[in-house]
Amino acid sequence: MFRTCDITGFKVDLRSEKLIRYNAVFAVISLLMAVVAALLLVFTRYQPMHLLGAEWYYRLVTFHGLNALIFWIIFFEVAGLYFGSTVILNTRFCSPKTGWWAFGLMVAGLVISNIIILMGKADVMLTSYTPLKAHPLYYLGIILFAVGALIAVILFFGNLMIARREKTYGETMPLVAYGLMTAAIIAVITLASGALIYIPTFLWSLGLIDNVDPAMYKLIWWGLGHSSQQINVAAMVSIWYMTSFLTVGGTSINEKVSRSAFVLYILFICLASAHHLLTDPGVSSAWKVWNTSYAMYLAVLASMIHAFAVPSSFEVAQRKWGFNKGLFQWLAKAPWGNPAFSAIILAIIGFGFIGGTTGVIFGMEQTNIIVHNTIAIPGHFKGTVVIGTTLTFMGITYYLIPLIFRRKIVGFKLAQWQPWLFFIGIAMLSIGMIVLGQLGVPRRHWDNTFSGGPFSHNFNPAVDFFWVITMLGGVIAFTATLIWILIVVFSVFWGPKVNGPQDMQLTISPLPPEGKPHKGFEAPGTLVLTFLFLLVFLALFFLNWKWLAATWNVN
Repeated sequence: MFRTCDITGFKVDLRSEKLIRYNAVFAVISLLMAVVAALLLVFTRYQPMHLLGAEWYYRLVTFHGLNALIFWIIFFEVAGLYFGSTVILNTRFCSPKTGWWAFGLMVAGLVISNIIILMGKADVMLTSYTPLKAHPLYYLGIILFAVGALIAVILFFGNLMIARREKTYGETMPLVAYGLMTAAIIAVITLASGALIYIPTFLWSLGLIDNVDPAMYKLIWWGLGHSSQQINVAAMVSIWYMTSFLTVGGTSINEKVSRSAFVLYILFICLASAHHLLTDPGVSSAWKVWNTSYAMYLAVLASMIHAFAVPSSFEVAQRKWGFNKGLFQWLAKAPWGNPAFSAIILAIIGFGFIGGTTGVIFGMEQTNIIVHNTIAIPGHFKGTVVIGTTLTFMGITYYLIPLIFRRKIVGFKLAQWQPWLFFIGIAMLSIGMIVLGQLGVPRRHWDNTFSGGPFSHNFNPAVDFFWVITMLGGVIAFTATLIWILIVVFSVFWGPKVNGPQDMQLTISPLPPEGKPHKGFEAPGTLVLTFLFLLVFLALFFLNWKWLAATWNVN
């Protein structure tokens, strides 16, 4: 039933380990389908190539969105929830049979929905706004997947209860498990929103309900669509803390503050979905202002706390290891040869400087209107969900392969470069799309020239340059993703077995020695980097308000 890991010393429930493996495998399969569709979409939006016709373009927009934002992310997060609630807490899995039922429902949902999309019976995009109607099996597939995911979340809470009852951890739950619990709570809220809208929509597609009000649908759907990405944020930050501990022995300089930031996520981060509704007449201006200002700022405060706490945990640990000269020796001497470490650092940079800054600016009622429903919005997604979440998940996989699959990483030298290549590609793709959106390029339109339409529009000539940047970024990111998938597949199925600590290519750091007491800030380098981030944010904030003022031609 259990094995004792000879590398970490943790007790590993063999039944939980198998569920972690299978959920992780299907996460990788989903990501592969998503990135193939993404590359075809980039080649279609780039006008000189314009690869796909209109029907297949919108078909693959649906296919890409569902596999990238739902299936890939949630399969991986379920694997993470099982890992965090059993392996990290040294406890048994509460109900393995139910875990397999949940997995089966999720796989069935993935297969059914993807088949229906590729058959051309669900060209409704991920949002599937009514009155657009898909085949009933499309909605059924999503419902089955959501039910399986909800069961997995309930099993996670069951594992926590067993761990608490059997006292398998100390007085307080480890910060990683605490963060994953936050993700699970947000997941329950998110899945409840999905049930509220997908069940009546499914009945409508069967002809059992006359109609589903489009304004109501959009309001409730974004309780699912946007909030689901907040599950990612909580899980991603949890992995950041875990990676800091694994790579340099880093811990939060104030765990109580870090835990309070997770609580702020639960209370306020789901409200940020309001920015998708800022041009809708169905909700009041007061509601829009509250959700996109005061409430959103408390969620932003939580992210700012983590943005300081995670890098400072690296810095404090490194300084205790003796790398304490100047402001940045701790960073220069960091374990950059460890692909998990480099992936997490790059994810933090991309999430903060690209995804975070644009998230606040695009989420505000006033400045949102500059880019609302332009390609800048999915450009923002690339900075958060892709550079942030996906790169983080890629990075931690380099630890999971030897610890869970008990295999060495095949092509380790290539693995060391993969996070950098992925970061560069997605950064180019994201920045290119954001600038294109600022120049007015629409979000979902198949043809940028509007050929055959009753009107024509000439974009700023700079659009051509940024389309090239976007396309090149997409190609580089696609290549890096394929490299990661090949490394994972060859390592898991054909990699040499890990027989003990001597076979670990990625070191697991012990806790650093206690350093000498020092005066001043514990993490001065992180403080300087934080001020740098704030300066960049203020510059972008001012620039967007300047653009907003320029839209009013007042003489």
